[in-house]
Amino acid sequence: MELTDTNDVSGKDNINFSKQRSELKGVSRWIFGVSAVFFVAVYIYSAGFGSAAEQYHLGLYLLCTFFLIGILYKFRQNSPTFRPSIFDIILVALSIVSIGYWIIEYPDLANRAGAYTGVDIVMGGIGLMISFEVSRRTVGWGLPIIAVVGVLYGLFGRYMPDAISHQGFSFRRIIEHCYYSQAGVFGIMANVMATYVILFIFFGAFLEKSGVGQFFIDLPMSLTGRSVGGAAKVSVVTSGFFGSVAGSAIANTVTTGAFTIPLMKRTGFRPHIAGAVEASASVGGQFLPPVMGAGAFLIAERTGIPYSRIALLSVVPAVLYFLSVWVMVHYEAKKQGLEPIPADEIPKLSTLLRTRWFYILPLLTLIGSLMLGYSAYKAAFYSILVTIVVSYFRPETRLTPRRILEAMVTGAKNSLAIGGAVGTIGIIVAVIDMTDLGRKFPHLVLAVAGDNRAIAVLLLGLASLVLGMGIPVTAAYLVTSELAVPILTEMGISIIAAHLIIFWLSQDSNITPPVALGAYAGAAIARADPWKTGWACFKFAKLLYIMPLLFAYTHILFNGTVLENVLSIGTALVGTVIFSILTMGYFIRKTQWYESILLALAAFLAYTYNIWTFMTALVLAASVLVLQKRFRIG
Repeated sequence: MELTDTNDVSGKDNINFSKQRSELKGVSRWIFGVSAVFFVAVYIYSAGFGSAAEQYHLGLYLLCTFFLIGILYKFRQNSPTFRPSIFDIILVALSIVSIGYWIIEYPDLANRAGAYTGVDIVMGGIGLMISFEVSRRTVGWGLPIIAVVGVLYGLFGRYMPDAISHQGFSFRRIIEHCYYSQAGVFGIMANVMATYVILFIFFGAFLEKSGVGQFFIDLPMSLTGRSVGGAAKVSVVTSGFFGSVAGSAIANTVTTGAFTIPLMKRTGFRPHIAGAVEASASVGGQFLPPVMGAGAFLIAERTGIPYSRIALLSVVPAVLYFLSVWVMVHYEAKKQGLEPIPADEIPKLSTLLRTRWFYILPLLTLIGSLMLGYSAYKAAFYSILVTIVVSYFRPETRLTPRRILEAMVTGAKNSLAIGGAVGTIGIIVAVIDMTDLGRKFPHLVLAVAGDNRAIAVLLLGLASLVLGMGIPVTAAYLVTSELAVPILTEMGISIIAAHLIIFWLSQDSNITPPVALGAYAGAAIARADPWKTGWACFKFAKLLYIMPLLFAYTHILFNGTVLENVLSIGTALVGTVIFSILTMGYFIRKTQWYESILLALAAFLAYTYNIWTFMTALVLAASVLVLQKRFRIG
């Protein structure tokens, strides 16, 4: 029996760095497969029966991740394809030595903090170097370059401009802080990944491998397939279902898009529109509880706010995002005169619910466990078990022992792209911590923005976009929030709103050219022009840039009186519909320039959540409707 998967969906690395992946054969394939199964089994067991001590919980996670990356990801493109090269073997060996040293010496390292030995420093230096290398292999040069710049900033801070200067630190001190402190390689990112994120990545792999995930495609098709633009609406709902538990917008795109994008093309959507709709809907899955691409757990870890509250507050913004994409694809379909999905391709809802209703149980188990107060990793553990059980309800979906092993290998592979960034993110965070940049950066932004929240959000959005061009969105959130949250809280924005602003903005590199990795994934499946797909995706996902402003200015996060909260949600709902119509340039017919101005003003007034501006917005929108009906142009 071969320990390999046949349906690998590994997210960012699968799309952007596939040339770096080896096609292992023979002994190398077995070593990787056995190691991957061990890795997944340890953390599923830990989720169900309790984690080991910290040095084993964190150390084994990084050791397994770096070990698997060393075997699977090539040193360079022309390295051997079917087996590790000598450079890969060296990386694996150094990972075992350096991380193994941290695990074994963990108690003594804590006792001699501040008085580390020469061996400690050498092992720490090796650890930093392999962190750079595994990041380079999995997510490209961007993140290691940022980390190297950070180290140089730590070394030569005294020569920097006064606004960001510091006393400077020795190379030894930087190694100590980046490798051995709680802010570094084994810091918060490693802890969140080992404790939360990988369990949901594994859960997604089990859903996909079992075929249970197909239910989350068939159900939306039966619900929306008969409406105008039904194929695109299937994409929106499917991506919401799958994305709510997936750990990556790009993994969501390539998983659900393999079905929804060809379906959209068959019903008349242009290829670049089909790819863009799927990518923009998949980004929305990162905002939708219960998992939010691990965002809810990251925010809970950073703020101390209970996960349940973060998830609850995130529901309305996520629904508004999907509403926006839904309205846009509806009017895109009307503008193009597209037909619904052919009736013979749509599953009957009654038959689907009667014969496969039980496939919803894994998701209900996850949501129910979290609502009952179980930890996130315990909820993921129960959901994986339920997935295995319900897979046996139909012969074609049964997770036999062989398929369980394949799901485990797939889950391990899917965790490597973001796992490879963990160490380097820790280095960046550690440098920010030791140089006090986290306190200086806010003053720079405040000097430009003053007390204007909109300008501050705009500047932070640009910073997040630039960061996201070279690093995964989770990394962009962690790095940007380290610097930006103090800025927003100093302006009077609540801590939860500040983190959600940064979390939403951190997703922009998936849908905004020139990078737009999610859009390019959709373009690859649609066989469309990536550039056109990127800009179309930017259009469909525009609410991503509006929502942070609502977090900053309104009570959409239930931080006001009952009346203010209700008014904020109601006006945001209407404003989102108007904004989406404005974006598509089509209502009953194509909108004229003066109608677009009226709609833009209506959307702005609706979003301000004042009752009188809201009423004015309704009057303006109604005026456009009358104009469209009365004057049929073209």
